[in-house]
Amino acid sequence: MDVLMLSRLQFAAATMFHFIFVPLTLGLSVLIACMETAYVRTGNEVYRKMAKFWGKIFLVNFALGVVTGITLEFQFGTNWSRYSAYVGDIFGSLLAIEATAAFFLESTFIGVWHFGWDKLSPKAHAITAWLVAGASNLSAIWILIANGFMQNPVGYTLRNGRAELTDFFAVITNKYAWLEFFHVIPASLLLAGFFIVGISSWHLLRKSNTEFFQKSFNLGISIALVFSVVTAVEGHIHGNNLSDTQPAKLAAMESHWETQRQAPMYLLVIPGEDGNALQALPLPGVLSFLAYNDFNAEVKGLNDIPKEDRPPVVLSFLSFRLMVGLGTLFPLLAAFGWVMRNKLDKFPLYLKAMPYVIPLPYIAIWAGWTLTEVGRQPWIVYGLMRTSDAVSPVGAGEVGFTLVLMTVLYALLGAVGIWLMVKLAKKGPEDHTPIQV
Repeated sequence: MDVLMLSRLQFAAATMFHFIFVPLTLGLSVLIACMETAYVRTGNEVYRKMAKFWGKIFLVNFALGVVTGITLEFQFGTNWSRYSAYVGDIFGSLLAIEATAAFFLESTFIGVWHFGWDKLSPKAHAITAWLVAGASNLSAIWILIANGFMQNPVGYTLRNGRAELTDFFAVITNKYAWLEFFHVIPASLLLAGFFIVGISSWHLLRKSNTEFFQKSFNLGISIALVFSVVTAVEGHIHGNNLSDTQPAKLAAMESHWETQRQAPMYLLVIPGEDGNALQALPLPGVLSFLAYNDFNAEVKGLNDIPKEDRPPVVLSFLSFRLMVGLGTLFPLLAAFGWVMRNKLDKFPLYLKAMPYVIPLPYIAIWAGWTLTEVGRQPWIVYGLMRTSDAVSPVGAGEVGFTLVLMTVLYALLGAVGIWLMVKLAKKGPEDHTPIQV
């Protein structure tokens, strides 16, 4: 493989591994803050114990997210130096704000939260928990604004062979970036909800700390239900935006080849890079509606896009279908659990299944990011700079060696971190005495 493909694989591997930990940090931080707020308002000790128990898992997850995220920013200099030179005036300022403001705030407040259990009043400690959650999500805002610029570049001018920032306000109000944010955050809350539900189900099935994990289950399933719906609705809005900003991605994710009005969505499709091997069971006008909220709207097909400007069709199509398929399953699982939350002992199969559901939101989020990044190709900055022009002038052997080394180190680090989180989850809260609710 050439240096371009190896660099893409290395960045993809680092990003996907890093994103095992990011959404749980974003979602679980909010739920822990909710637990502490409930404790302050009710004085019920169960909520304090919940915050402590889930907080331990959160801290391990956060540490792994920090370690795995550091290498990503280094790669902009080592693997993508031409990209950094071309758009560093814009992209670099956004990453600098994220690192020096949001991340430092997040790290500081996490330290105060972790060491302040017996030093701060319950109210002050709850405020600290909300500051942790706010800083975590503030960090996500700046990262997604940076990614939003890559997806839909705004607020710049080309001067002296590079893109220079001219309108910072346009960059930070980029519609694409904020649609990403309002898709990622609900998806992270959905993931955190199912994470809590899966672990709570494991304990409820074994009748371990029943009162404690019943309350945890109730909170998790409520969050999972609400935000599975919110994520799906926002995903539709995001799809509408693609029709204007990235029509090639929209066409690729549906493997849509012919420009037409009342464009159908096919329930059975075997996609290809030059056309579909099979397409059957059309739903007339559905693709037009998904793209424009109008069943009669015209949707541009891949045949009207130059081949060199098309994204990989098969991977875009499959990642989109996987994301949507799982996104349809989540509200069904959450709705059943919420309705039956007070009589779960009558549904042991549901409790047995839910721990195995924990990986599914991760897979859905991975699929979504695969579509986001692969569907943007062949552009690293959409319509402005091609990925092939962004790679560093280094040898393939160097990138290949660091790719293998990083993969091995990350695998070991991930195995230890996930083992530790599983151990904490199985152990349950430290106090095993029944909790009076």
